[in-house]
Amino acid sequence: MERTNVSTIGFTKTNAENFFERLLSAGVTKVVDVRLHNTSQLAGFAKADDLDYLLKKIGGIQYLHQPMLAPTDSMLKAFKKEKGDWRAYEVSFLGLMAERQIEQRFKPEMFDRACLLCSEDKPHQCHRRLVCEYLNEKWNGALKVLHL
Repeated sequence: MERTNVSTIGFTKTNAENFFERLLSAGVTKVVDVRLHNTSQLAGFAKADDLDYLLKKIGGIQYLHQPMLAPTDSMLKAFKKEKGDWRAYEVSFLGLMAERQIEQRFKPEMFDRACLLCSEDKPHQCHRRLVCEYLNEKWNGALKVLHL
C-alpha cells in the first residue's frame, strides 16, 4: 500500500520567509486551513485572503479552508482562554471528529502533498496532529505525516 504524504504546519512564532520556505521545501501543493476562524487580525500573513494570494504567488500552492477539521468555539474557549486541560481537549476533539465522521467525508488522496495549517507552532498540543492521527487510525495508516 502506498501511503499519502501529508504535512502539518503552524504559523505562530515564525516569519513569512521561514513559513513559505518550509512549505516549498516539503513539496506542498495544497494548504488545508483547519482553523475555525481564518480571518483574525492576529494571523498576520496567515489571514485567509492574504494567505490564499501569497501561496499562489510564491509557490503555486492551492489554499482550502476546511472548518470541518476544526474544533468548536466552545472547545477553543475552554482550552485556550480558560487554560483547560490538554487531555480533556484531546478527548473532546477526537469525539467531535468521530461525530462528524470525517473519515467518510474525506479520502486519503485528498491530502496528497497537502499541508494542514493551524496557528500552533508545534504539533504536540495542536488539533492538526490529532486530525492526522484520527484519520490514520481510521484509514489503517494511509497517511505518512511530516510536521514542518
